[in-house]
Amino acid sequence: MSDGFTTRVEQPSGPVHAGPGTLNYTVNLGLGDQDKPGRSPRRIADDQLRLLRQQFVDPHGMGAARRLRDASRTVILHGAPGSGRTAAARVLLYELHQDTGIFRELLPGEEEGALTDPELVGVGDRLLLNLARADVSQWAQTRTDLSALRTAVQEQQAHLVVVMPHDGVLEAHLQPYRADIARPPAIEVFRRHLRLHRIPHEEYLRRAPALDAFLAEQPPMEEIALFADRVRRARAAHPAHDGFATWCERSRDARKQWRTEVAELVAKQKAASQRALLFATAMLHGAHADVIHHGAALLLRILNTPRDEAPLLEGKDLSERLAEIGAAPGPDGHVRFDRLGYDAAVRAHFWDHMPDLRHHFSTWTVHGTELDDPHITFALRARLVSRLADQYLRTGQGVDLAFLAEEWSAAPATRARLEAAIGALACGLHDLRYGQSLRLLVYNWCVGKQLTGNLAHVLLRVCTDVIAPTHPDQAMTRLRHLARRERGATPALDALCDLAATSARLRRRLLDRLTLHSSAPTADDVRLFLRICDPVALTDPEGAPKPLIEEKGVQASVVTGWAEVFTKIEQSQWQPYAERWLHTACVAGDHRDRLLSLLVDAAGRDGGILAALYSTARAAEPSAPGGRARGTAITERLLQKISTAQGLSPSAASTPPAPPRGTTR
Repeated sequence: MSDGFTTRVEQPSGPVHAGPGTLNYTVNLGLGDQDKPGRSPRRIADDQLRLLRQQFVDPHGMGAARRLRDASRTVILHGAPGSGRTAAARVLLYELHQDTGIFRELLPGEEEGALTDPELVGVGDRLLLNLARADVSQWAQTRTDLSALRTAVQEQQAHLVVVMPHDGVLEAHLQPYRADIARPPAIEVFRRHLRLHRIPHEEYLRRAPALDAFLAEQPPMEEIALFADRVRRARAAHPAHDGFATWCERSRDARKQWRTEVAELVAKQKAASQRALLFATAMLHGAHADVIHHGAALLLRILNTPRDEAPLLEGKDLSERLAEIGAAPGPDGHVRFDRLGYDAAVRAHFWDHMPDLRHHFSTWTVHGTELDDPHITFALRARLVSRLADQYLRTGQGVDLAFLAEEWSAAPATRARLEAAIGALACGLHDLRYGQSLRLLVYNWCVGKQLTGNLAHVLLRVCTDVIAPTHPDQAMTRLRHLARRERGATPALDALCDLAATSARLRRRLLDRLTLHSSAPTADDVRLFLRICDPVALTDPEGAPKPLIEEKGVQASVVTGWAEVFTKIEQSQWQPYAERWLHTACVAGDHRDRLLSLLVDAAGRDGGILAALYSTARAAEPSAPGGRARGTAITERLLQKISTAQGLSPSAASTPPAPPRGTTR
């Protein structure tokens, strides 16, 4: 078994996880508002971890790993492939429930930087370093850097879980942080999944020889989850006729690939209408019969297949046609094949053996999401896109899948088409083989690609809903480039601000990139700075030992950023932000003088800018929190600092700076 994100369980009635091993995240990509991203990335990550915890069965050694985590803040997790190493690591971090910091994955060698960078760790962060598949050199470098990383973790009161390679070596000084785990009881994993499927325990506690034989093979946790889901589907298809033992037999039989049987069926069904029905049934498996019927007709139209000229009443009805391909509608009108797993084999056969039709299949899929039928739900659309994406990924076409999402995002696009584009790209980003290369592709698109149609919106959504929950630094970089290119509405900038608000470390890092590490800040960078450099966030410690405003590096970023603001954009553009800064100073307590000093330091000794600051303070007095008197006091204090900056005597502080000549910028 692999420990990556590879498990797919079709049509789950509830959240599904492949035991303590592999996890396939399902991201809610519905578009409630096309101008805004969805939930907070932090909320998405926490929800994903919460689902995992519900589905998790403790492996042997988990208790010792918890004790080690609590005592040392660092765990180096060791276990055999298939034992649930990655899932265990995630659960260890989720159980901390800290008010500060965020969950994130560290990716050595990617954009986050070296593990020795102290800025890599934020206060209270929960860090996962998954090196289960690392090669010898990468694991050796990590062990060298681990001491510096652990120091940063201790200083920031964070936690770190490292998943080490199964055959990796570990030096003596790192052995105290090692925790060994072994696979949990397979029957408990199986029953946990059935409970999540809401199957009554009195049904699955019965003896089932097929289940006993399956578990005796010591299958990976992933296979146990799939077996449990097939039992659920067998129960749903035959609730009144079969018992638990028979459902398990059907699940066992469904492990067969059915490739030979499908090939024989396709060869037998020569008529285009029947092959279209077979393909539509496989792609829309579990959908209402009306949807299957419309889907088959849609494929015939896309392929320009002539219609059958026989009178409608003389032709075979839908029930008879479905029976010919081994499918039938259930009591609820939803169509399924008689054999479990048969739909996946049909999809693979059409994709593998009709390569000239692949583009047509993709076109059919996106048009299928736009069918006007009351039985087509968001969940059905998502499954349809996921099933197509599986074919791309299964056959090594991950990059082509991304370009397909780009094609679907072209204008004009319906809401369903946008959902399909986002869902397809999300499938590729979650794939273990293509995730890294597709994140790089998204980066290149955000930086320099012509964003025609709705591509900018698709990129925004995958950055916030897919990349940010586990790789927030990478999402931040991509959103920054999207925000720089915005004109008018600012959904990417809004998303960037929301992401920065989830972590003081992210805000610090972004301020640094916008100011101290920006060789030639543009007017667009200046506008980004004004939104990110929020005085309320800078003065609120949010559970950390001290707020950002007290850090020397942040102060340098603020001064540099405001200096660029004063010189690159008009006063009318920066004045509202300066007023918020002054209003925050009214209620900032001990941080009042710091806020005012940073503004004055940014202005330098430029009389025009200082005069503009003073006039801004006077204008902000009536709306100051606490009343005009408090606003006036802030203005007077600002004037004192301005006078000091200009080298004037204390008595001169009562005289406002002379207004500038010409237009103040």
